[in-house]
Amino acid sequence: MTPRQRGAGASDRAAAPVPATPAERPLRADARRNRARLLEVAEGVFATQGTSASTEEIARQAGVGIGTVFRHFPTKEALLEAVFVGRLRRLAEEARALAETTDPRGAFFVFFTRVVDQAATKNAFADALTEAGVDPRDAASEVGRELRDALGTLLAGAQRAGSVRADVGVPELIGLLIGTSRATEQAGDGEVRAGILRVVLDGLRPDPAARPPSAGPPAARAGESGATESGAAAG
Repeated sequence: MTPRQRGAGASDRAAAPVPATPAERPLRADARRNRARLLEVAEGVFATQGTSASTEEIARQAGVGIGTVFRHFPTKEALLEAVFVGRLRRLAEEARALAETTDPRGAFFVFFTRVVDQAATKNAFADALTEAGVDPRDAASEVGRELRDALGTLLAGAQRAGSVRADVGVPELIGLLIGTSRATEQAGDGEVRAGILRVVLDGLRPDPAARPPSAGPPAARAGESGATESGAAAG
């Protein structure tokens, strides 16, 4: 390093605590916009092309150079992690908003259904992080606490309103969300997915009177289920 470079480094370090000048603020705003744009585009690309999609494709669709991507996210795993955490944070925000503005009888079931519907892409992010050696639970520890708190608020409101059985706690709820999400993701057929979700939601309600009408007679549904199981066994 030349004396000039050493001097520049010392100057940068000394200047770091000084408040930003107005001329610098647009650059920081541009950087924030670029980061937000990259996350938005990356989420869309990963959702449509899978988590194996390249960072070059994300940069192209975002209208930035690949260097800009790596300035914000040094590795592809860092980008995947940021998208994953962002999705969880939005879910926590949605849960809080539903708890504050919606009838608690419906808010809980609306949110449960929304989580299950969105689970496939979230699971893909989590799986990709795991394959890269990143524990999704560590990556999302802080926002995970936010989401658990928001789930607890939704659950408590639904239980006070009498629409969810009293013996369900947040740990059971999280287990049901994970299990239902995985089951519907594997089901493939839309009617089967809807049936799985309906059965789980019915099980969360305190008594049959609180359950909405089923889609079709039980005997018919049982026959369809038996046929499906026979087909699965044959496969």
